Amino acid sequence: MRFLILSVVALCCVFGGRPLSAGDAAAESGSTIDLSEWKIVWEDDFDYPDAQLDEKWVSQNGPNGHILSSRWRENAVVEDGILHLVNRKENRGGQEWTSGNIWTKEKFKYGYFECRYRYAEASGTNNSFWLMTLWDQPDPEEGKRFEIDINEGHYPNEVNTNIHNWTDITTLPNGKQTHPSDSKSFTYGTQAGYSLPLEIAVTTRKLRLTFDSLKSHHIHEFRVYGENDRTFPDAMSDSADQDLPGLVNHARDAKVKITSTGDHSENNPTANLVDGKIGSSWINQAGEGEKTLTFEWPEDITIGCIQFVNGWKYKGTWVGMLPNYRIEYHDGNGWNEVSSLDVSEVANFGKNYHVFGLEWDEEKIVFYKDGKEIRREKNEFAYSEAPIWLSLAIIKWDGPVTEAIDGTSMKVDWVRYYQRKE
Repeated sequence: MRFLILSVVALCCVFGGRPLSAGDAAAESGSTIDLSEWKIVWEDDFDYPDAQLDEKWVSQNGPNGHILSSRWRENAVVEDGILHLVNRKENRGGQEWTSGNIWTKEKFKYGYFECRYRYAEASGTNNSFWLMTLWDQPDPEEGKRFEIDINEGHYPNEVNTNIHNWTDITTLPNGKQTHPSDSKSFTYGTQAGYSLPLEIAVTTRKLRLTFDSLKSHHIHEFRVYGENDRTFPDAMSDSADQDLPGLVNHARDAKVKITSTGDHSENNPTANLVDGKIGSSWINQAGEGEKTLTFEWPEDITIGCIQFVNGWKYKGTWVGMLPNYRIEYHDGNGWNEVSSLDVSEVANFGKNYHVFGLEWDEEKIVFYKDGKEIRREKNEFAYSEAPIWLSLAIIKWDGPVTEAIDGTSMKVDWVRYYQRKE
């Protein structure tokens, strides 16, 4: 028996029949690039034999200290009009994995850059389109050495934009080096706060949230409200339980029993799910298999709405949200689904091509996804020419590295560079 959700709301946004994330919202509200004002002055459609790649591009051939894969020309394969940067499980260059990394022989300064590509379909991969001044060249006469990551994409639905200053490197007391950088991430198809009013209220003694992810995730608040004529507080409100007088949050009942398949640490217990503070959280143990939170009451309760807040805030943007979830109640005989989401079905950048773009001039740096602006910054030091880079890497900061990576590839349809028409 299934019950329909009246609505799925996060920050009061709905997009294409699915929740609208912070990243989606930014893309929706940003300006659109008007390519009629630009002319293509350089492009590569990869519509040629593999050997011809070397006419326009240089390939890395060697190991990397900061990632888990060495990178080689053999991992950059042109086939049927597509450039494949391929991950392979092979010991080469002193590392257990190999990937591909290429950059243009030509250098570019100011204009509009875009690339149409798909991510490698595995966590633990970094799928990148970027600009960076070459390390073996003299310091630029104006500005700083820089790196602009138009997108460091993480499967299945993350877009990461970064601006790095590679001139002003400093050494910390612990001996590690650091440099000025400014990052902003966007997660598509999911959201931080879910509010799930039920079209038909249900009566139960057991409710559970299940998700399947290799990573650790933060869940800040889990609320189970009674009936209230379909009127409920904003899921992201710090005072949600006090916003509507008389509304009961059954999840904070003194007699409720909350169990989980595993806590990340003693500092992040299940009690944080019901303390009324978005600033605290329960964190699950990372690893394979489904993770479950179960709420059990000694007597029947009636549920009119379920809310939860997940992810964490990084530089003002919510990131690290659940890639999937399923909420079910028990009717005495079995579990019945109330709501579910699988982001790979609604925002899978490994199955679908997307266009990532950058407008760069002396005054500004503007990032685009599918022609829509998602981020705008003042240009403070990127004033010199640089090549275009296409890179695939295996990284440890995007979830566990597993055998599922072997054979996956970042697939590039084309790369283009424009200048404004006179």
